[in-house]
Amino acid sequence: MKTYTLGPDGPTVPELCLGTMTWGRQTALIDAHRQIDMALEHGLNFLDTAEMYPVNPVSADTLGGTEEVIGAWNAKGGREKLVIATKVSGEGSGVMVGGTPMIDAARLRSGVEASLRRLQTDRIDIYQMHWPNRGSYHFRKNWTYRPPTDRAAVQAHILEILTEAAALIAEGKIGQIALSNDSAWGLSQWIHAADTHGLPRIASVQNEYSLLCRLFDTDMAEASVMENVPLLAFSPLATGLLTGKYAGDVVPDGSRREKNPDLGGRITPRVFDAVAAYLGLARDWGLDPSQMAVAWHRTRPFVSIPIIGATTTAQLEHLLPATDLTLDPALVQALDDVHRTHPMPY
Repeated sequence: MKTYTLGPDGPTVPELCLGTMTWGRQTALIDAHRQIDMALEHGLNFLDTAEMYPVNPVSADTLGGTEEVIGAWNAKGGREKLVIATKVSGEGSGVMVGGTPMIDAARLRSGVEASLRRLQTDRIDIYQMHWPNRGSYHFRKNWTYRPPTDRAAVQAHILEILTEAAALIAEGKIGQIALSNDSAWGLSQWIHAADTHGLPRIASVQNEYSLLCRLFDTDMAEASVMENVPLLAFSPLATGLLTGKYAGDVVPDGSRREKNPDLGGRITPRVFDAVAAYLGLARDWGLDPSQMAVAWHRTRPFVSIPIIGATTTAQLEHLLPATDLTLDPALVQALDDVHRTHPMPY
């Protein structure tokens, strides 16, 4: 499995990341631990989680539950085998963690300390800010987005966070600081502040990216390449749409759509035509659509590490062969043609 280095000092991670957001709710502890073991057997040692997980739905009484599931695995031994990324909640979390929806230096530190306890570890390899304080255009907010206007306040906040992150890195509590749900301008400001003040550089940015959601393809792609900040791509299967299980606007029993009917704003009048076109290409080329959608990330002109989330061990087993799949250039062009015909269907 191909590997990449995140940040100037590592860590080295594989080309896939194992998502965990259902662990502790839809995915029981024993199955989550089986997934970690299976992933390690295939060279996949990179886990992504967050203090607000599990989801579907997010609720105050389960906050931190997914980290506790991972912590229970760590407690059995083997923590050194894993690269763990987690997140501190922010403006877009939908729930209030730590007494405030905004991230400041104190909130960053308290978030780290709480996650360390739940994960039963003394170090978080990559610590991400789940949402920027200034807001973002992600999760369908791009249709009504209004940018921030107080540039000085944003820059002061960035300097405050990077200074505290430097202290946490020096203490050995985190390895790298990273972003999520951010923009090209935001990333440029974090990089500029780090370089100007000798503070930690951003190691990665976690944004939504899939065949159905390609907001990253332009300004963010340029910033990612030029500043060497890889993308951790969440929802690479578009919350299951690209697997084909919702084709024809169906709602399978026990599926995410049963709990979240519009899949976070992804169910629109246009989405099923786009899904049908991608499923048709997979069928024409004799490929599994899920594996095709994951393998497509390796064709991008920037580093895109898809975060594959599996509710069950069987689903994970089905996705792992995507690491051995190389898409024909003619198929990649055909996928781009579908994108031009069905751009941003949600």
